[in-house]
Amino acid sequence: MRIRSFIIAYALVLAILLFADRRPGSTEQDRYSHVVDLTDGQNATSPHATAEESRTRIIAPAALIPGTWAAGQIPPERLVAPLVVMDLRTMDLGTMDLKTMDLNPAAEAVGDSPQISLDDIAAWESQHGMIPQGAVVAIRRTGAPQALSTKDLSTTVPSTTPFPVARDAAEFLIDARRTIGFAVETPVNLTSDRALGHQLALHGSYVVEGTARFTSLPATGSLIIVAPAKNKNPGEAPVRVLAMVR
Repeated sequence: MRIRSFIIAYALVLAILLFADRRPGSTEQDRYSHVVDLTDGQNATSPHATAEESRTRIIAPAALIPGTWAAGQIPPERLVAPLVVMDLRTMDLGTMDLKTMDLNPAAEAVGDSPQISLDDIAAWESQHGMIPQGAVVAIRRTGAPQALSTKDLSTTVPSTTPFPVARDAAEFLIDARRTIGFAVETPVNLTSDRALGHQLALHGSYVVEGTARFTSLPATGSLIIVAPAKNKNPGEAPVRVLAMVR
C-alpha cells in the first residue's frame, strides 16, 4: 500500500510539472527536453540499503538532529528545485600504487578526499553565473576510473566517504545561496563533521546519497524532483530522484 501511494504521489508531481510546463504563454526555452533518472539501482557499495532497495537514499535533517524534519516531513516545495552540477576532480585508481592504497586506505579512489572549496564555487559562478536561490547542488566526480565495475569498486572504495563539500563552502551555499539540498554519487559520512551536520539540519537541508548518471546533466538549467518514500526510519529513506533537463 505504501509503495502504491508513493508511486501515485510521484506520478501526480510529474503530471503537475508537465502540465505547468505546457501552460499558455510558455516559451520554448522554458521547456524541458527529457528526463534523466538519477536513481541508482545498484546497491553493492551501500551500507544502508537491503538487497531489494536502491542505494539512492535521502539523509533528512532528522538524521542529524532529532526533532527536525524527517524524510516524510520535508515540505513538498523543497523537493522540487533548480539543479546545478559541480565537478569534483578525483584521482584515477589506475595511476595509484597498490602499496600506497594499502598504506593509506583513505586515499582509495577519492583522491585523498577532495572537497568543493569556496574558490571552486567562485570559479563555477564566474563561468556559469550565480547559483540560483533555493537550488540543489549536485557533486559530480570526474577523473574516476572507468574500467572498474561496481563489484571491483566494492572491494576498494570505502563504504562511506567524507562529505565532498568543505564546511565553509557548504555554509556559504546554505546561507548566501539558500541551497536546500546536496546530491552526491557515493554514500557519505556526515558524523565526521558534526558542526556541518548541525548546520545542514538547522537550515532544513538534506543530502541525497548514491545518485547516478550525473554525466548526463549540464551544469545548469535542470530541475530536480526528489520523492522520498515514507518509512519507519525518520532520518533516512529510499528515494526516487529525477532530473528534467532543458
